[in-house]
Amino acid sequence: MPLTVIPLPYGLRDVKIATLTGDTPGTFVDLPNSQTFSFAENEDFTELRGDDKIAATHGSGPSVNWTLGAGGLSFEAYKILAGGAIVETGTTPNQLKTYSKLGADIRPYFQVKGQVISDSGGDVWCVVYKCKAEGEIGGEFADGAFFITGASGRGIPNLADKAYDFLQHETAVTIT
Repeated sequence: MPLTVIPLPYGLRDVKIATLTGDTPGTFVDLPNSQTFSFAENEDFTELRGDDKIAATHGSGPSVNWTLGAGGLSFEAYKILAGGAIVETGTTPNQLKTYSKLGADIRPYFQVKGQVISDSGGDVWCVVYKCKAEGEIGGEFADGAFFITGASGRGIPNLADKAYDFLQHETAVTIT
């Protein structure tokens, strides 16, 4: 039976990201304390002009402008967004975890999945299949404030020509 209930998404429940190999996502990593996952479809158009008017327009295909915001600093999530490497040394009680970014490290492609609960039942997901952080990645250490990791970029169609999906589940499903 088809879902006939119009979803009423409310609140951000979860966001997970995974580095891509081709179209295949690796292990999904939680973006802890997710606060925002915003997105907007965009498309660049070219105009054919002549006789002092627009005769036609042609689009270059959809892309998705997105931003993410999360409380805390997950080195594993940061590495998926920015590239780089994580090294862990030492033993308890003297462990050290280091995230490092070299000038030669490029930002990887990744997939993002976001989940919101629907007030009309179930949940709604948004999946952007091939993302790259093209804007700033960072946060701010400030007096009296938590660190909020933020990133922005663009999603483009993957090898299977999928840019993004919205999914409505009748019963809420955990992002695995």
